[in-house]
Amino acid sequence: MKFVDEVQIRVDAGDGGNGCVSFRREKYIPNGGPDGGDGGDGGDVYLIADENLNTLIDYRFERFHAAERGENGQSANCTGRRGKDKILRVPVGTRATDEDTGELLGDLTHHEQKLLVAKGGFHGLGNTRFKSSVNRAPRQKSNGTPGEVRTLKLELLLLADVGMLGLPNAGKSTFIRAVSAARPKVADYPFTTLVPNLGVVRGENSRSFVIADIPGLIEGAAEGAGLGIRFLKHLERCRVLIHLVDICPVDGSDPAENAVTIVKELEKYSPELAGKPRWLVFNKMDLILEEEAQEVMDRVKAALNHEGPVYAITAISKEGTKKVCYDILDLLDTMPRQLAEDAKDAIEKVEFKWDDYHKNQLAKAEAEALAASLAFDEGLDDDDWDDDEDDGVEVIYVRD
Repeated sequence: MKFVDEVQIRVDAGDGGNGCVSFRREKYIPNGGPDGGDGGDGGDVYLIADENLNTLIDYRFERFHAAERGENGQSANCTGRRGKDKILRVPVGTRATDEDTGELLGDLTHHEQKLLVAKGGFHGLGNTRFKSSVNRAPRQKSNGTPGEVRTLKLELLLLADVGMLGLPNAGKSTFIRAVSAARPKVADYPFTTLVPNLGVVRGENSRSFVIADIPGLIEGAAEGAGLGIRFLKHLERCRVLIHLVDICPVDGSDPAENAVTIVKELEKYSPELAGKPRWLVFNKMDLILEEEAQEVMDRVKAALNHEGPVYAITAISKEGTKKVCYDILDLLDTMPRQLAEDAKDAIEKVEFKWDDYHKNQLAKAEAEALAASLAFDEGLDDDDWDDDEDDGVEVIYVRD
C-alpha cells in the first residue's frame, strides 16, 4: 500500500435543527398555549486513532466529510433528533491542524484516542421557550446555528524513539536491517529509500525501542531539494537522533563537510529538532585503515564541535552495532515521554463557537416581551376616562 503521510480534508459539522412554532389544539381547550419543540443539535466530527492503520491514503481521494444535520422541532413539544456524528479513523501518530488559522487541534498518540475537530450547531428553540406572564402566545422561535466548517491538514508523524540522519548511501537502511527485523531496500545508488521505514530493536529483559529511517538529506534540503526535508517531520517525536556518517564516501567527498551539511540543514528546518540528543556513528569502518579512520573521526568531531557519544561500526557485518543499541536502551530508560502531556495541552487550546447562543436568544426575547408589556401599560394610561383632578372629598347637596 502506498505510504501517504500528509493530506488536506474538509470537515463539516451538522447544522442545528430549527425550533417549531405551534399551539396546542384540543377539543374543549380553546386556548391551549404554545407547544412548539426545540430542534436537534447538529452532529460533531471526530478523529479516532486506530493502530491497525499505517497510512492516510483513504483521505487522499475522499476529501469532504460531513456530519448529519439536526432535525427540526415538532408540535406537542417534540424535540428534533440529534444529528449523527461523523467518525474518521486515522493512524496513531496523526496530527490535526486547522489549515486556515494554523491552530493545532491535537495529536493522536495512542489507540482509540478521540479528538473533536468540528463542533455541531446548537439546536433552535421552539416557541414554548418564549412564553412568559406577558407573552402568553409567543410566535417567536430561533433557528439552529450552523455547524463548524474546517479545512484540516492531517500529518502522520511516525512514533519512533530513535531517528536516523545522514546523506544518501550512508548506510542507514543497512543499519536498520542489521539491528532489527525490518527489511528496507538496500542498493548502491542514492535515494534507495523513498519513504520512512520503522524497525523494532529488542534487547534483554523485554526492553525494546523503535528506530526510524528516513530518506537521505542533501545540501539545500531545507529549501526543498531532495526528499529528506519532506520526511524530517517524522523525527520530531524521536527522543534520540543518530547521525550516521560514511567514513569513506565512494564519491571522494570530505566526511567532515558532509556531516556539517546535515547539521546545517537540520538547524534550518527546526532549531528544536537540532537541539535533541544526537549521537555520532561512523559507518563502513572496514573500508579504511584504522589510523586513517581515527584521523577522519577527529576532523569530523572538530568540525561539528561534537561532545556527545561517538561510535564506529560496520553495519553490513553488524560489527559494533550491538553496543550502540544497548547504550540507546540505557539512555531511553532515563528519558520520559512527553507525548501525552503535549497532546493534552494542544487539545485544551481549542475553542468552538456558539457557546452562549441560547442564553443570548432567551435574553433578547425576554427584553422584547418586557418592552411590549410596558408599551401596552402606557396605552392604558393614555385612554383613562376619568379626567377629574380633584383628589379630595366629594360633597353632594340635596334640596329638601
